[in-house]
Amino acid sequence: MYKVTIKGEQKTYPQGTTYEQIVEEYQEEYGHLIALVAANDKIQELFKKVKKDCTLKFFTFKDDVGHKTYMRTATMLFLKGVYDCFGADAAQSCRVDFAIGNGSFINPRGQVEITKENAEKIKKRMLQLVEQKAPFMKKSYPVDDAIELFASKGMKDKESLFRYRRSSTVNVYEIEGYYDYYYGYMLPNAGYVKWFDVIAYDDGFMLLLPTRKDPTTVKPFKESKKLYETLRDSEEWGHKIGLETVGELNEWICNGSVSDLILVQEAQQERKIGEIAKDIANRKGVKFVMIAGPSSSGKTSFSHRLSIQLRTLGKKPHPIALDDYFVNRELTPRDENGDYDFECLEALDVGKFNEDMTLLLSGERVELPSFNFKTGQREYNGHFMQLEKDDILVIEGIHGLNEKLSYSLPNESKYKIYISALTNINVDEHNRIPTTDGRLLRRMVRDARTRGADAARTIGMWPSVRRGEEQNIFPYQEEADAMFNSVLIYELAVLKPFAEPLLFQIPKGAPQYYEAKRLLKFLDYFLSVPSESLPNNSICREFVGGSCFRV
Repeated sequence: MYKVTIKGEQKTYPQGTTYEQIVEEYQEEYGHLIALVAANDKIQELFKKVKKDCTLKFFTFKDDVGHKTYMRTATMLFLKGVYDCFGADAAQSCRVDFAIGNGSFINPRGQVEITKENAEKIKKRMLQLVEQKAPFMKKSYPVDDAIELFASKGMKDKESLFRYRRSSTVNVYEIEGYYDYYYGYMLPNAGYVKWFDVIAYDDGFMLLLPTRKDPTTVKPFKESKKLYETLRDSEEWGHKIGLETVGELNEWICNGSVSDLILVQEAQQERKIGEIAKDIANRKGVKFVMIAGPSSSGKTSFSHRLSIQLRTLGKKPHPIALDDYFVNRELTPRDENGDYDFECLEALDVGKFNEDMTLLLSGERVELPSFNFKTGQREYNGHFMQLEKDDILVIEGIHGLNEKLSYSLPNESKYKIYISALTNINVDEHNRIPTTDGRLLRRMVRDARTRGADAARTIGMWPSVRRGEEQNIFPYQEEADAMFNSVLIYELAVLKPFAEPLLFQIPKGAPQYYEAKRLLKFLDYFLSVPSESLPNNSICREFVGGSCFRV
């Protein structure tokens, strides 16, 4: 018998009891399905058995780790549906490319005809497995055996990934004869995956899933054409150079080819920045370049590099930070917790911004403000400006794409740019790297270097940052005239040696411990690349240091 403590109450359970059996006793006390448990602060899947006295904590689909588990399990269920409907080759050809909103775009690369009927066929098979509560079985294989297993099934991406595996074993999941690998936890059976939809989209399928905010509702797919095209462009570039997965990146590193890779991608980014600058210069009357994007997108480095490209075309760019138009601290709105909400539009003096920009556009001489973050007050320090023929203001801030920010300026005077770090490399064909993971690691490394903030603080703030992005940035991304993907295909290998020591400092028992463990496991897939290899104008330098720009 084992003693199990839950919410301060202790019970005893016989040997062989699974965590799922214990969860069934408490499920009705929770508003959402319980996905995982933590036994003495170690996360356990529900099909595992209690093996010693422990204190249990439950995670539902509303929790981040529970929501990720749901998404991971639903993805394997989709691939099992493809496997059953169209065969092993079709399932293996599927690549989970990227996410748009609540949809994961899965491309079968020509092995399945993309029709509404085939989407319904896959969905129907998935629902049958849900009804049957088909179990997910987990087995630990020695690395060599796992490589042999995946090689026999034609899963070359996984074969390449595990060649660089440091641990001696690999956890493989199986559902009714279909085998796959996932980094992270899984649900015990298909019966938990109650909410999803499958639609045909372009040359692939969208697997639609609930959000963490509302884990029992699948919203209709909202198309974002510009974002989709930007993501596809990045995926196709990786495909052309033969680098789409972590295993392939590790091979480049081992072969000594990463220096060439860095030069090639930096040149590719510079070419794209040059194309945007040329488009700006060719548009008559553009005086305001508005740059917006989520946290840690590299907005500052991008704006500097764009300004250099504009100068080569005879333009005279001048940077303006929207932060200088913050209202005085005592006027700053507060959020539901009573904290200052610096990310809402009302935290800016929108009226003053429009007044100044309108005067500049009309040729007037204007004194621009500077915000003193120590005193929380706006100041005027003699920074006067008057726009001449070739002058352009490069304005950076999270609200840059929101028309309410620049309501008084004519549309022809504005050029809007959306920038984000849209991850274009997968762990393997079926394990997508979320864009948010890359940005979180970027911010963690930068916060530690420039602000002395530890990783726990950055992780703790991240949900609030994400809420601000979802309210103030993402709804306006399709309004952009141009989109720029700031991610570097090799950057996670560069960030790794900076991020790992920060994550290891988070102690067991801290609220951020589980996320730190997840990120450490994720980084373990990568071999390291020294930052000395980076050019001094690289966007990655904004985070690891050594940039030639003031960032």
